[in-house]
Amino acid sequence: MKTVLTIAGSDCSGGAGIQADIKTIAAQHMYAMSVITALTAQNTTGVSGVQEISPDFVAKQLDCIFTDIPPDSVKIGMLSGEGTIRAVAAKLRQYGAKNVVVDPVMVSTSGTSLLSEAGRRALWEELLPLSTLVTPNLPEAQVFSGQPVETEGDMLRAAREISRRCRCAVLIKGGHLAGDAADLLYEEGKALWLRTRRISNPNTHGCTLSSAIACGLAAGCSLEESVRRAKDYLTGALSAGLDLGHGPGPLDHMYRILPEDD
Repeated sequence: MKTVLTIAGSDCSGGAGIQADIKTIAAQHMYAMSVITALTAQNTTGVSGVQEISPDFVAKQLDCIFTDIPPDSVKIGMLSGEGTIRAVAAKLRQYGAKNVVVDPVMVSTSGTSLLSEAGRRALWEELLPLSTLVTPNLPEAQVFSGQPVETEGDMLRAAREISRRCRCAVLIKGGHLAGDAADLLYEEGKALWLRTRRISNPNTHGCTLSSAIACGLAAGCSLEESVRRAKDYLTGALSAGLDLGHGPGPLDHMYRILPEDD
């Protein structure tokens, strides 16, 4: 069985973070492992508290995983600060981690920065050069590239700049654009637009595209095929129409497994 590690924060309501990643990985019939970087008190209406895990304890979790069940791929989500980023990068180098997908949690939906300048610098210097793919949304791509990212032309320019600086492939998620969902995969100097119909569903809490991509890489698929498979999975999870909670609810991560009447 293929093994996938998720390094991220915990979402007690199950819609995002570690919990959503584990569901996504299980839905691809793979074995999920987790390193928790922060505990959050949150639900579909918002986040009411965050308790960070110390970098040393994050490192100990990574030691336990890599010395016993080495992962075939790694998905990285919420990293709470510079110390955690540097600790994770050091362990990925130590164990020669492969197929690393980074979903940078840098900007909130309201536009608030979630990572300090020192944390951003650690991300650039330590973590992204170890990565196979980084998957920013438009606000994050704007922070990464230092230029406005509002159109498809902006996305292409930003992808080139990010790829040049981080020396890895880039998938800019175009969910904030109007019209159909258009994502841009930029790999080794080549740009590929991946377009799918936009699903009319307000319940989009906890997008798990990056963990689904990590599953494709673990299975030995090319990066392009991994992204295509992940987008198909995400479209299905949105189309399933799960409706839970009083705010923007979670996706139906298990739609491929659980009977429809459940």
